[in-house]
Amino acid sequence: MERKAVIIVKGEVQGVFFRASAAEKAAALGVRGRAENLADGSVKILAEGNGKNVEELVAWCGEGPPRATVESVEVEWTEPAGEFRDFRIK
Repeated sequence: MERKAVIIVKGEVQGVFFRASAAEKAAALGVRGRAENLADGSVKILAEGNGKNVEELVAWCGEGPPRATVESVEVEWTEPAGEFRDFRIK
């Protein structure tokens, strides 16, 4: 079953390759979407794909890449819109 998650990751998550690492993880899981830095220092990820794989990406966001310090992960589940063909960094 397809699912879509809007994920906000807070902490030391910019300048530590969080977006690039998220893109690698998403590609490995076959998850589509995008990752972008927000002005408040957090990272926003939109992820669509197989529900179990999107959930695995959400779980990965709680850890992130080695240099990241994740303080919190907020997730909003929405209906997938089929708007992504792959995973991109914005």
